[in-house]
Amino acid sequence: MAGKAAAPGTAVLLVTANVGSLFDDPENLQKNWLQEFYQVVHTHRPHFLALHCQEFGGKNYEASMSHVDKFVRELLSGDAMKEYSRARVYLDENYESQEHFTCKWSRKGFIRTRWCLADCAFDLVNIHLFHDASNLVAWETSPSVYSGIRHKALGYVLDRIIDQRFEKASYFVFGDFNFRLDSKSVVETLCTKATMQTVRAADTNEVVKLIFRESDNDRKVMLQLEKKLFDYFNQEVFRDDNGTALLEFDKELSVFKDRLYELDISFPPSYPYSEDSSQGRQYMNTRCPAWCDRVLMSPSAKELILRSESEEKVVTYDHIGPSVCMGDHKPVFLAFRMAPGAGKRCQRHEGTPGETPLQHKEPRAPTAASTDPPERHC
Repeated sequence: MAGKAAAPGTAVLLVTANVGSLFDDPENLQKNWLQEFYQVVHTHRPHFLALHCQEFGGKNYEASMSHVDKFVRELLSGDAMKEYSRARVYLDENYESQEHFTCKWSRKGFIRTRWCLADCAFDLVNIHLFHDASNLVAWETSPSVYSGIRHKALGYVLDRIIDQRFEKASYFVFGDFNFRLDSKSVVETLCTKATMQTVRAADTNEVVKLIFRESDNDRKVMLQLEKKLFDYFNQEVFRDDNGTALLEFDKELSVFKDRLYELDISFPPSYPYSEDSSQGRQYMNTRCPAWCDRVLMSPSAKELILRSESEEKVVTYDHIGPSVCMGDHKPVFLAFRMAPGAGKRCQRHEGTPGETPLQHKEPRAPTAASTDPPERHC
């Protein structure tokens, strides 16, 4: 802890990472991912580290689960991890048990764990919410129908966290929220001077494509929108100044402004990046880039974070691997120091709820798992 030993409080690092891509192409992606992750650990040197992963084992988990044990071993054996005295890993690997495996039609849900650090009790919640199944449906209304689904799901999770059966504690919720920009507003802003062409299927007359063209300039195509296509002609709008001009369209968290707090975002949208290992900064043209991966906290958890009165920056909210391919999601982290004596003192007899699937009427393809390493004490 050279250079940081005298700093007050306990150093904490919370990381969320959707790692599905790593298991689809482990040979090309996992090494770089681990190196970037270790670099953040080395830089912040936390006493306590929690890593929340989603889609652990990959999207095609039946074929990729064989890589899970190896990845966990490599994750915990890196030089940056050798100072830690203990680790706790929570994995749901029994995918053959359809009655018990995370959530058998989507693998989306949450896992809640309770920790005691510096005699302070707090909960960590790993969450994975529902995605936008169709860009065209997301574009139809503002807010989109998918936003409403995520709103209900997140509300369900927060209600469970404050369930009276368990002693209340401060909590951090971090994972893949799948929050998206308000699609209709974004398209209207990006294509203000464009005209729209609608393409329908010949057999069903269903809208299958929208083409936005400039009114002049030889009617240059600005945006093509399909169910799984968001092809905008200028990706720099999502990277310039870290895309912060688009934060006005990031509205989904505002519904929970009295229940959840987030530090200011100063990093570019965390999804969907190219899965080509040579394209670390390039977005895929499948979805509108958005800040899907977040670290949020309860109002009381906000008070646990020690803000130094000096110029030393002790709180960092950022993404990992800005120029390196980390899969389709960039991991996001929050590093801070927990103030001595902050928060509710530990009640070591308290129970902790386990993983709970989210309820939704529409079956979806399999997606998410959870893991929570590791822990270190001074």
